[in-house]
Formats: sequence, structure tokens, C-alpha cells
Amino acid sequence: MFSVLEGDAMMIDSFLKYLQYEKRYSSHTLLSYQNDLAQFFEFLKSSGRETGVKDIDHGAVRAWIVALIDAGLNPRSANRKISTLRSFFKFLRKNGVVQTDPTFKIRALKTKKILPRFVKEGEMENLFLHADFSDDFEGWRDRVVLELLYGTGIRRSELINLKESDINCHAQTIKVCGKRNKERIIPFTNTLRSVIEIYREKKKEKFSGNADGFFIVTDKEEKTSPMMIYRIVRKFLDQFTSLDKKSPHTLRHTFATHLLNKGADLNAVKELLGHSSLAATQVYTHNSLQKLKKVYDQAHPKA
Repeated sequence: MFSVLEGDAMMIDSFLKYLQYEKRYSSHTLLSYQNDLAQFFEFLKSSGRETGVKDIDHGAVRAWIVALIDAGLNPRSANRKISTLRSFFKFLRKNGVVQTDPTFKIRALKTKKILPRFVKEGEMENLFLHADFSDDFEGWRDRVVLELLYGTGIRRSELINLKESDINCHAQTIKVCGKRNKERIIPFTNTLRSVIEIYREKKKEKFSGNADGFFIVTDKEEKTSPMMIYRIVRKFLDQFTSLDKKSPHTLRHTFATHLLNKGADLNAVKELLGHSSLAATQVYTHNSLQKLKKVYDQAHPKA
């Protein structure tokens, strides 16, 4: 535990355990919360405001936010830190530790809307038609990584943790364990089924073929890493798109945008992506509206 007054350390530890075991946040998210709290309490100490959590007021929180912005932190990142404090004090109030919430009057900072970047349909078609995938285990693994990310919209972490037993080629579905251990079933195409079957054959030729093991593995049959998946995606997207950002999440954006462009129901896309609220999915409608506007401008007599 980072440096705080002794009486507060237990409350912070209880909060982090609450996020881990009751909210089921990922280890990455937990680390972000812990780092935000550490930074806040370090600020209180360095600015002579060190006090118990019961005495932290609105002014202390506001002073920290001002210091963050003065240090050059962008509003989006500052808002995430504000959210951490809000969750922390909400937890303290719920447990009767504090009576008032010092973040109550703190408003989120204005941020620029950043629309999800996606690969054009033609560019994705060219990738799968013309990319030089070798006809061995590594080549088919790289291809199935790209096909799964684009064909199902799953997150990189979900792909990494996908087990052989999670893939049902007969039903053409995959079972994914998403955020907060929420499971969802995602269908896939005949094309993807063929790629999966060939990859499995190549995998069995190279390894023993553990039916309960991880689906995507390294050339040493070990669980793959986030960086390895990123490198595979970046390697092939570099060849077929000029997008400045080329990551596994770009393919998730591409999956959602292409579905909506083809007329998919927004609620259905929400379920496929594993979003907890429709608001998270609606961001993709902006990209679809851009296409509709272009069609309107080209087709309407008075446009």
C-alpha cells in the first residue's frame, strides 16, 4: 500500500478488494485505480493538505485537478481520475466512513469527441485476399487472429484468453468471457470456420493439440501476449491501410462500423460487443451517419 495515514490504508485496501471481488474489475483496471489514488494522496502530502479521508474537502479535490491540468494532463485522462475519486468516496459513504462526498460538485472536464477509427471495407477485403500468409502454423495463426478480431469484434484480452473448448465449429459460435466475467456467445461465418479448422490442423501438426488449452498460442505452444497480438495486427494493417492507429481495437471498431453500415440493429451490435449500455455502442452510429449523409448528398435531387 502506498503512503497514507495509517487509518486510511485499510479503507483503501477494502475499496480495491471490493472492486476486485464484487465488481470483478480486471487487474489492469485495478492498477489504474490504485495509481490514481496513490497520485491523489501524494498530492495531498506534497501540498501540505495531508489529512484523513474524513476531512478531505471539495477544495482539495479541485486543487488536485487544477494541478493535473497545469502539468499537461489531457481532460480525458483527468476525467478518469475524477471517476476514480467518485467511486472511492461513494464506497466510503456507502460504508458510513464519510458523511459527505467531496467530489459531489466536481464536474467532468469538456473533451473533444473522438470518433472510432476503422478500416474501410475494401481495405479489409484486400488484406484477406492479398496478404502473404505463410502456409504453416505461424501463417494460419496470424490469419485466424485477424479473422477473429474482425469477424467477431472481440477484445484483445478476450482473444488471448479464448480456449479451444470455447469454439464450437459445428454451431459456428464462440463463447467469450468479457469484462466482469460476463459471458456472451458470438456467431461466426463459414469463412471463419474454415480458417479455424485449418489453423487447428496446423496446430496439431506442430504440437500435441491440447483440447483444453488456449486457442491462440506462440510457436512454443505458450499463451500469447498482448504485445504479440498487437504486432500481428500492426504488421498486416500497415500493408493495406493508411490509418495512423492500427491496433486490435481498431478491428473491433471496424467490425461494429461495418455491421451498422450494412443495416445491423444497434441493440444486436451492443450484445455482440458485450457493452453494458447502449451509450457505448452509439458512438459507432456517427460513422454510419457519415455514410448515410454521403448517400443522401449524392442521391437526393435537392441535396
